[in-house]
Amino acid sequence: KVEHVFQVMTLKFGFVKVRYRGLKKNAHRLFVTCALVNLFVSRRKLLAVA
Repeated sequence: KVEHVFQVMTLKFGFVKVRYRGLKKNAHRLFVTCALVNLFVSRRKLLAVA
């Protein structure tokens, strides 16, 4: 299950390399990508409720 999350992160959202200079920018990008991956993984449950 954990590897699936990293696969989605790399293939769907392109999180492969660090793009920005600076820890804050890269940390922000990582947090936003993780939030999007959480929504992507649970999209079927969210759509079933709506």
